[in-house]
Amino acid sequence: MTYNPPIPQILLAMQTADRFAATQSGDLSPEDVQAILSEAGRFASERIAPLNPVGDRTPSTLDESGKVTTPPGWRETYQAWCEAGWNSLTGPTEYCGQGLPISLAVACTEFWNSSAMAFALCPLLTAGAIEAIYEHASQELKDRYLPKLVSGEWTGTMNLTEPQAGSDLSNLRCKAKRTGDGSYRITGNKIFITYGDHDCSPNIVHLVLARLEDAPAGTRGISLFLVPKILPDGSHNDLRCLSLEHKLGIRGSPTCAMAYGDNGGARGWLIGEENRGLNCMFTMMNNARLLVGTQGVALAERATQAAFAYARERVQGSAPGRDGTTSPIIHHPDVRRMLLEMRTRTAAARMLCMATASALDSSVNAQTEKERHRAYARASILTPLAKAYSTDIAVEVTSTAIQVHGGMGYVEETGVAQYYRDARILPIYEGTNGIQAIDLVTRKLLLGGGETLSQILESCRRTLSAFESCLPAMQAVADTEDLAKMLCDAPGGSLSLAVAVPFQRALANVVAGAHLAEAAALARGGALETEAAVNARFFIAVELVSAVAAAKASLSGADATGSDGLE
Repeated sequence: MTYNPPIPQILLAMQTADRFAATQSGDLSPEDVQAILSEAGRFASERIAPLNPVGDRTPSTLDESGKVTTPPGWRETYQAWCEAGWNSLTGPTEYCGQGLPISLAVACTEFWNSSAMAFALCPLLTAGAIEAIYEHASQELKDRYLPKLVSGEWTGTMNLTEPQAGSDLSNLRCKAKRTGDGSYRITGNKIFITYGDHDCSPNIVHLVLARLEDAPAGTRGISLFLVPKILPDGSHNDLRCLSLEHKLGIRGSPTCAMAYGDNGGARGWLIGEENRGLNCMFTMMNNARLLVGTQGVALAERATQAAFAYARERVQGSAPGRDGTTSPIIHHPDVRRMLLEMRTRTAAARMLCMATASALDSSVNAQTEKERHRAYARASILTPLAKAYSTDIAVEVTSTAIQVHGGMGYVEETGVAQYYRDARILPIYEGTNGIQAIDLVTRKLLLGGGETLSQILESCRRTLSAFESCLPAMQAVADTEDLAKMLCDAPGGSLSLAVAVPFQRALANVVAGAHLAEAAALARGGALETEAAVNARFFIAVELVSAVAAAKASLSGADATGSDGLE
């Protein structure tokens, strides 16, 4: 099935995010935004989308000489993508970037990932590397690496995970040794490094977490280093790809196990301060978490389009009111329920990601320091919601797409099985969704003494109060406030950690539901009026209310998580 970029829906989400927060995320005219999205959507559907099944059936390979080769068409398409300027979209203008809003990058990121997520992972990591280097590296490193990273001529990676240390970064063993000339020698192994090696660019800039010999224990002793594949003198650095992971999905993407220092140590340069590497890395992580949430939207959108197309053409059974004649399955009530569930969850996830992007844009562009600070605090709460909700529903929506297809969804020929397999990684990487929830209830809810969350919920209450049949939604907002107060009173306790994930889902549903209600009001009189109104009614009545009820119910079973019966 061909991919149809949902430009009207994305434009509505962008307008809703700005209006909901009473901000302006960028200075581009609506005509400029429309033109950029139209061209990005065309490139995605015509050039990138055909690569998706190719990468799934012909994964990246590693030969005996250590060379990684991406799937057929990958390298040529990536180079054409860079030449068209897409990699530089939000890059800093002083390094030949276009400096456009994050909200626009999120919209385009949806296009790239709906078309072929395994392909789009490469520039996603580069975007994070650019931000970390721009914010924390020395001027010398910025001048040397940012021009080629911004253009896309070189790509970037993030090296955190090690065989013995997954999400617990305090157990990192990768070593860094001072050389006396301003550089460091890096030794150790990293795993799960997305695009750790490939043939799409001549150089790869690795951002590597490592520990100095005299560093304090735990996360306080971690530093961040820039370790290029090719050194400034043109020689190959002391690093290599050991192996490629054989994965459930995103098979076209080379996920590498990396070795640093086989011959004395890979040469690297410090980013930021010694023993303060996590501060720098989290600049990259926060960028990645929003974009990973956008990947969730992208796969949900692609699966939803496929399910609607199949339901319209697949004739089977007699739907109610069809006088016994066979009809397309889209007329069967249960199929319609599934389709509506898919569409509304996808729209809700898009609203959350765009709201986060809008807040980040406002944190830079707002007129006063107070407004910028408030917007950044809002983005800090919205980021885990956008990442966790969007990636959770990506798995759910892609699974439902298989159900709509029936047996034809379970075989590979229709393509929807790949969407499900690709989506399954999303709740895991860039911080599992459980970690997102822990971060939310132990840190983010407490921002500004809880004032930021109160402001978000008050905005949701005002919007939902003007929506039809709002009483259940208003009760859900009140229940969410009560849950938040309980969690804030005991942050980090066993009870708050046990209900963190259900609460995160509930809060995401409240925020997304309010944005869908706002979108329905904005869409009146336009082409999306009916779709936006139906999305809002269904989501608020079913998804929002049930998610909050589930979070409340989880309190009843929270004590069981501490029982000995799980050991």
